[in-house]
Amino acid sequence: MVQSSSFPIARDILELESIVGRLSPVQKMLLGTDGSVTSLLEVVTGGPVEIETLVQKVVPADEAVARELQVNPGEEVNFRVVLLKNANSQEALVYAVSHTPLKRLDASFKDDLTKADIPIGVILKKHRIESRRDITSTAFLPAGQEHCRAFGVFAREIMLTRCYKIIRHGQPLIAIKEAFPYNSFRDERRVVIQTPSRLHLTLTDLTGSIGRVDGGVGVSLDEPNILLEAERCEDLVAVGENADRALAAAHAVQKHLNLGGARLCIRSGYKMHVGLGGGTQLGIAAGKALCELYDRQISVREIARIIMRGGTSGIGTAAFETGGFLIDGGHSYGPGKDKMSFSPSAACGGVRPAAVTMRHDFPRDWKIILALPEVAAGAHGKKEVDIFRDYCPLPIAEVHELCYQILVRMVPSLVEENLDDFAAAVNRVQEIGFKKIEVMLQHPVVHQLMAAMREAGAACAGLSSFGPAVYAITDTGGRDIEAAAREAMRDVGGEVLITRARNEGARVRMG
Repeated sequence: MVQSSSFPIARDILELESIVGRLSPVQKMLLGTDGSVTSLLEVVTGGPVEIETLVQKVVPADEAVARELQVNPGEEVNFRVVLLKNANSQEALVYAVSHTPLKRLDASFKDDLTKADIPIGVILKKHRIESRRDITSTAFLPAGQEHCRAFGVFAREIMLTRCYKIIRHGQPLIAIKEAFPYNSFRDERRVVIQTPSRLHLTLTDLTGSIGRVDGGVGVSLDEPNILLEAERCEDLVAVGENADRALAAAHAVQKHLNLGGARLCIRSGYKMHVGLGGGTQLGIAAGKALCELYDRQISVREIARIIMRGGTSGIGTAAFETGGFLIDGGHSYGPGKDKMSFSPSAACGGVRPAAVTMRHDFPRDWKIILALPEVAAGAHGKKEVDIFRDYCPLPIAEVHELCYQILVRMVPSLVEENLDDFAAAVNRVQEIGFKKIEVMLQHPVVHQLMAAMREAGAACAGLSSFGPAVYAITDTGGRDIEAAAREAMRDVGGEVLITRARNEGARVRMG
């Protein structure tokens, strides 16, 4: 947060800009004006602005509000949340929260404030109240649920905020906090993409005995996710977590399609090489953003091929494209076919992502608990290539049982929303096929996690991809499972996240 208690606010806005990125002139005016925001918005939008009152109630002042308003804790204050909107288009413009001590209000002012959708500036003018606005801070914060509902933004998108007080007779009359999206009030075209993550339950056939290889099963997740913003730029640059990976993918797409430059900003993300498919999601998001900026219609699968993702499993690509529970059919195998060796995606340059053979919504009532222990990253690079070389081909009998577990047990129970049968298949999958190899090579804490989460009530627990991410599925509260996971990771540290499946792909919005 950037704070200031005195003029000039321009210095603080400049510092804020250095943190979040370039601000437009209109954004700077909205953050720095000491006049009526409503009047400024009407000039900017070229039309009338109206107020929608979202919350209106009298509450006792807590310690923070009392200190800000210079009243005693517990004194009655009017709490109001409003949305300033374009009266013609109904577009949300500014989200504002205010606190007003009732003892400082005249009866008629109080009546207008509490019973009508009237902007505060209009109320002040109507009652001829002489006052001034003191801006106390400019800041930014991640969008919460209230902002997502009001503006249609994605969770954790950047919101620009400012706090100020309306001062009358030397005392605070009203304390106000205003917020609007970083991607609002801008002239240039912008793209915002929120990706899913994914569980990779298993690879299917690493025998190649009937002329096909690979295949996979997975589930798209709401969280964790990656939030990426992009705008046109003379050069191609990227900033934020794992910016080098995003830049490499964007370069590949730019070169392949002969596109212009862009500035990519990764606003939020998650760790790579933990088994949640972050590299694929970030790479496709970077390529997709560049295509959207330059109006190039190209499929997600083609972007994945260009950036060399999906050459073994098509689950990550399909998670970005459609979400849900996914099965892919793998690749043709042999001389003159898609693949001639057992190898991970990163070593399969130019191989198209496997096509999805089955997709179904995953029950939203089933909670997915992720445990991410602080141990060595899952196999990648040369180590992953060596594992495929050393352990493939697999015994054909295990592949036969694996296919039986997936098609005869897992899929029907998913369609019927029978968690017990679905979970039994997941638990068995950990013991056969390539998943058995992946589990065998894990840190001991991964084995402890899987056992502890099952013992705590999870219907099933498994390893996602090469780990070390462990997932458990339940249709109950999940707190006991979460506590068991934390206890299992006590010596190494780690993170636990309760999430759900996402039955749609990446979310893309043009700004």
